[in-house]
Amino acid sequence: MSQKMKIDEILPKTGLVYSEKSKLPEVMCKPKIMPIKSMTLDKIERMHKEAIKASQEAAMEAKRLEEHGPGGAEGATVVDEGADAKEY
Repeated sequence: MSQKMKIDEILPKTGLVYSEKSKLPEVMCKPKIMPIKSMTLDKIERMHKEAIKASQEAAMEAKRLEEHGPGGAEGATVVDEGADAKEY
């Protein structure tokens, strides 16, 4: 089944002609291991988590201020039964 086809050469009348005489064998490269997540995506996710954490902390601080007022709970002394006084 392997038949060779004859290809007619067409040479230009003007200009340059390039020719390849040798046939190079195909070279298979070792597969590259690609990360599932890119470094940029990882950085964006880390920044997003930090922003959520900061938002939650700000909401907790606002809630604390709403309940106790500014400086309401700071410096207060709490006495537990059978324990030493703790200062918060």
